Amino acid sequence: MKKGKINLAIFASGNGSNFAAIVKAIVEKKIKINLVVLVCDKSQAFVIKRAQKAKVAVILVDRQDFVTRIDFEKAIVQRLKNYKINLIALAGFMRILSPAFVKRFSNRIINIHPSLLPTFKGAQAIKDAFKSKVKSTGVTVHFVDAKVDHGPVILQQEIKIKKRETLVSLERRIHLLEHKLYPQVIKLLVEAKLKGEAIPCSQ
Repeated sequence: MKKGKINLAIFASGNGSNFAAIVKAIVEKKIKINLVVLVCDKSQAFVIKRAQKAKVAVILVDRQDFVTRIDFEKAIVQRLKNYKINLIALAGFMRILSPAFVKRFSNRIINIHPSLLPTFKGAQAIKDAFKSKVKSTGVTVHFVDAKVDHGPVILQQEIKIKKRETLVSLERRIHLLEHKLYPQVIKLLVEAKLKGEAIPCSQ
């Protein structure tokens, strides 16, 4: 990756499709940011292969190797010191970060969630929205605070649920929207920072 003025770390635990979308936006020069490292907590996660292909450094920190969450997070912080991180993007990172970790990186951690927060929090957001028979759902990108799926919203986009929608088709449409929205938000934040402006939020 080319060096930029802002250093980005992506935290992910699984397939890494949002990681790939961000990499694509950087390669296509849609975002002027330096993606310096992937932090992953699962050794078998496919996102690691994506990072290796993109020549992005990988920090693998397996939660099972640590007695407490505090020790787990201390290991992450210690290994991040060499990278001078300006922004952390959570992209399917299946660990709840402690208030202490969030405070350390205050206003520098963002998350993408597959619903229109504050509705349908949690890991089953798409399924919960589908089962609830609501007419629409969507995607939210927000700053992370001490509460789960909470914090100032940066950007949201709605998706209308079709009459003959299936859970599979809704999941596909939500993920495609995520891949569009997350790079868009990162670009927004980068441009605001480079101009010395306040980071825009919707609440």
